[in-house]
Amino acid sequence: MQSTHNCQHFPLYHMIPVALLAVLFLTGCDRKPQGAPPRPVPQVSIVTVEPQKILLSTELSGRTSAYRIAEIRPRVNGLIQKRLFTEGSDVKADQTLYQIDPAPFQAELDNASAALAQAVAKLPATRSRAERYSKLLTHSALSQQDYDDAASALDQLKANINSLQASVETARINLGYTKVIAPISGRIGKSSVTDGAIVTAYQATALATIQQLDPIYVDVPQSTTELLRMKSRMKEGLLNPQEKDQNKVKLVLEDGTPYSLEGTLQFSDVTVDPTTGSVILRLVFPNPEGEILPGMFVKAIIKEGVNDQAILLSQQGVSRDTKGNPYALLVDAENKVALRPLTLDRAIGNQWLVSSGLAPGDRVIV
Repeated sequence: MQSTHNCQHFPLYHMIPVALLAVLFLTGCDRKPQGAPPRPVPQVSIVTVEPQKILLSTELSGRTSAYRIAEIRPRVNGLIQKRLFTEGSDVKADQTLYQIDPAPFQAELDNASAALAQAVAKLPATRSRAERYSKLLTHSALSQQDYDDAASALDQLKANINSLQASVETARINLGYTKVIAPISGRIGKSSVTDGAIVTAYQATALATIQQLDPIYVDVPQSTTELLRMKSRMKEGLLNPQEKDQNKVKLVLEDGTPYSLEGTLQFSDVTVDPTTGSVILRLVFPNPEGEILPGMFVKAIIKEGVNDQAILLSQQGVSRDTKGNPYALLVDAENKVALRPLTLDRAIGNQWLVSSGLAPGDRVIV
């Protein structure tokens, strides 16, 4: 005997709404009203403000420049016979760099020396004649005119000898100028001439340039606004500039590497650049290894002074309102919280240097 089942097949998407309604109904039936959990008491950290002694410094960007620069130019006309240095090497003061053909200058010196010798040879006879005429004049054996002519000839010869001595010295100097020497010690760059080139005295184009790299200058601009602000802090007694090693300066190279040697603040310029509103501070750094080259971009950390009563606050304890103004939350003696506006000077590490708004003993929520 066969049994017959009347089964109807519904598509799956027809059954999904029904299943969802059933689940929601059962869930709603099983839910029991529960009370809201109590709000936990917030836990906060509080720090007590205490003044500290800190050294304030400013980081300024600038560029390096050579301590001394000498552009080498010839002082006489002539032909370059030989270049006597290696480009890019270190040279010493008074080292010969170029040799100009000395032959014409040697000939000029010889000619001037011969003319001087000839004039000197005439001097004894001319002097004797003048002395003899002087004796004859006293005995009325010679006219006054003859004596005057003899005395004048002696004076002219002496003047000629002095002129020839100057010519000899000039010729000797010019002969010495055929050796172009280094006026300073330093590193010499490329040569603008080669052997066989014709050069002229004091020409516009330098033969080469020597730069002294040890020590080396670092020139950094400082805004006049910050300069006036620092002077104001000193006047108010907030900064003490009379600390030991106050003029010592640190340097950070282009790649962010701290330079191992400290420099010194040499001077502050007195002229304000009207385009930037800043003055130039010149720093001097030792550079024995030649690690710093002219024209490099560096950062200098300059000491301003010591603040003996500085107030530092963790950056976590400083918030800002909708206008960006900083404030802190303080806890009073009754453990009530109050908002306190702040004036911030600068960030030092992960802390703010507070210039106003906090006093020693205040308790701040951080």
